[in-house]
Amino acid sequence: MTSASEQHQHHVAGGLKAALNNPNVSEEAKTNAQRRLEEMGTASETNTEAPAYDESTNRMLGGYKATLTNDRTSAQAKAHAREILESAGVVEVEGEDTKTDEHQKRVLAGYKAALHNPKVSEEAKIHAREFLLEHGESV
Repeated sequence: MTSASEQHQHHVAGGLKAALNNPNVSEEAKTNAQRRLEEMGTASETNTEAPAYDESTNRMLGGYKATLTNDRTSAQAKAHAREILESAGVVEVEGEDTKTDEHQKRVLAGYKAALHNPKVSEEAKIHAREFLLEHGESV
């Protein structure tokens, strides 16, 4: 785990890198930011893991991401959106399976919590136990 000081340095470096790429920052400030990055021993190049896109491309990719989570979108459209995002290098694509798994996990957690809540009736606790057992959870 990184220390608070290391995290602070990381955030400072990130801010300096942002200043270098911000068109509203003066050349003097950019020069100062570059000098400070060099003093910190941090490379001033932007992150090469994710490609940089213009605003129009970012909005288009955002639309494809939204397509994946829209209930009214066909499976064919979702598959196409997933292909586009993967070819653009967008790695973390959350699809229906991820949403369903997360929902199921939260439902099971709710039933488990009900078993330990003194304000829940005995009848509701019996239902919770039955539901958990039906879904392969230990009670």
